[in-house]
Amino acid sequence: MSVFHQPVMVDEILGYLLAIPRRVIADCTLGDGGHTLKILQETKTTFVVGMDIDEEALEAARARLSSFAGRFVAVKGDYRQLKSVLAGLGVPRIDAALFDLGVSSRQVDVVERGFSYWGQGPLDMRMDQRSKKTAGDVLMTYSQDELERVLWEYGEERFSRRIAREIVRRREGRPLNTAEDLMEVIKKAVPLRARSGIHPGRRTFQALRIEVNDELSQLKASVSMAFQLLNPGGIVAVLSYHSLEDRLVKQAFRSLEENHGGRILAKKPRVPSEAEIQTNPRSRSAKLRVIERLPQDERFGGFQP
Repeated sequence: MSVFHQPVMVDEILGYLLAIPRRVIADCTLGDGGHTLKILQETKTTFVVGMDIDEEALEAARARLSSFAGRFVAVKGDYRQLKSVLAGLGVPRIDAALFDLGVSSRQVDVVERGFSYWGQGPLDMRMDQRSKKTAGDVLMTYSQDELERVLWEYGEERFSRRIAREIVRRREGRPLNTAEDLMEVIKKAVPLRARSGIHPGRRTFQALRIEVNDELSQLKASVSMAFQLLNPGGIVAVLSYHSLEDRLVKQAFRSLEENHGGRILAKKPRVPSEAEIQTNPRSRSAKLRVIERLPQDERFGGFQP
């Protein structure tokens, strides 16, 4: 596939990652390699370990970055497995880690993956296609109370009860097989007056995606793990796209700054420029947070890996 996901806030990220020479960088959410491509193009000796759980993305990234074979390796793995992946490669420490928590255009634009609001593709939403649970499984097997909880906790959907009730009512008569089926249910449940602003299906689809992929349960621990693997002066940069992710990253960073010799490099998250939002509307909700691991003599109680 020759059409690649457009990476978000590239200049801002490279400004942090490449502010000083970095020997090893971990791209913990490689996707099809947009950020890593820029890192490799802008450096001559930096080695990048790219990780992803999406086989299609890994295949695309390997092909795209084949000319950097001596400075790049792609490994199938969840960012929760960063420590073991690095150990398997014989990499004890890294100088920077990047997390881009968004869904890629490759996933959204392929109807069969089930991430988009439209089409007749199956309600899948699995980032790791070897996983068993799909969004369709959640919709067809969870109780009404469980569905309401997922929609409220992971989508912050104020009509979670009405949508959950409508899902159960619909599946008693016929199954929900496609995004179009689910959107029919959502439109029945969400009042017309409440449909201005964001897409009426956005919160429900977000909630289902998070539930299917268990995206939030280990996010704070994973960010902290990446920090623990840094050399002094190394950084962790995280791009998040909704308030639940950003809140967890903020909490993790605060704990690292208060207890483990971290220094948050910007008290408020950086956001895309208006120019970037114009050219890449999917970047509009992005927030970038960055933390540095201080040399241990700069702060009492610095982290001991």
